[in-house]
Amino acid sequence: MHELAIARHLLELTLEHAEENKATRIDQINIVIGQLSSFVDESIQFYWDMLSDDTLARGATLNFSYVPMELTCKHCQHSFSPEELAHICPQCESLALEVTAGDQCYLESIDIDTPESVGMEKV
Repeated sequence: MHELAIARHLLELTLEHAEENKATRIDQINIVIGQLSSFVDESIQFYWDMLSDDTLARGATLNFSYVPMELTCKHCQHSFSPEELAHICPQCESLALEVTAGDQCYLESIDIDTPESVGMEKV
């Protein structure tokens, strides 16, 4: 159910930026999701379609980019992308690891139409 909150927040951000840029239509929304974020893109899309129905974002395409998990060893500073969730550093076998990528979820960019634009403008 947390995808509903994410979709709502993405829509708020999108509409805010669209209004600031005098958009007549929102065409595409580009979203980055990390492997560890646990968000399901199909669920975000479902809620997006429902929430954006009576807005400038109705029918906008959601494009998802995915960031793999990356860990960095606190002892030897080796960074790696593990295959499983049970991890030790492959270089020094330390258990002191820090997540350095893969836990994010954010709005990367928005493609809009404006009265002055012929094509799309990236915000």
